[in-house]
Amino acid sequence: MRKCIRAAFLAGFVLAAVSPVRAEEGGDAKAIIDKAIKAMGGEEKLTKALKGSTWNTKGKITFGGNDNPFSTENTLQGLGHYRSKFKGEFMGNEVEGVTVLNGDKGARAFAGMDMELDKDALANEQRVVYLWGLSLFVVPLKEKGFKCESAGEEKVENKAAVGLKIVGPDGKDSKLYLDKETGRPVKQVAKINNFMGQEVTEEKLFSNYKEMGGIQRPGKIIIKHDGEKLMEMELTECKVLDKVDPKIFEKP
Repeated sequence: MRKCIRAAFLAGFVLAAVSPVRAEEGGDAKAIIDKAIKAMGGEEKLTKALKGSTWNTKGKITFGGNDNPFSTENTLQGLGHYRSKFKGEFMGNEVEGVTVLNGDKGARAFAGMDMELDKDALANEQRVVYLWGLSLFVVPLKEKGFKCESAGEEKVENKAAVGLKIVGPDGKDSKLYLDKETGRPVKQVAKINNFMGQEVTEEKLFSNYKEMGGIQRPGKIIIKHDGEKLMEMELTECKVLDKVDPKIFEKP
């Protein structure tokens, strides 16, 4: 029973695991965003990818002092529709689960149990999804609902990065740091609730960029919670979709 609870806890971490600017709020913000969009492949390609994309990952979660392998299959349509399928191994047990976000509804399936997300869990999932959208596609920062301003510079992995302070449609803030030279995202910092409903500071580090599906993708992503490494993953496949079947976002 204890193993199952721990496995559920582990899967929840992954399943909870992937913007618009007002020019008058931070004179440098628009230039930073424009440079990032160009560096990631251009507004046209990024906008198309945001409307429909899939990507797969594989990696390891550090939990209880042990590294546990996992993989995910993800589909995104805008910032309001998302599906993530998780498969992993924990203490010799295989664990699988699915989380979906379908506009103002969300659901999760794990170990034969199906549940709809309550109000707080739904709001957190919506935040998690739009944070992934900002870091992987950047272009949502030019849409309505987000406010941006310059947040100065800092070193990320010993390289200069320029920061953006972003306030999302939920009224909560986050920071996105972009490599000063290349313009690509290298770090994102935001407060979210983990699978147990506890607020944590989540830090994502992006590196090893390569072209996939016509745009620049981070080949390596490290996620930390409250300064402790939680997971390390690599993107193994990315595709831009011409059309997304709406059924994929239905309750699993």
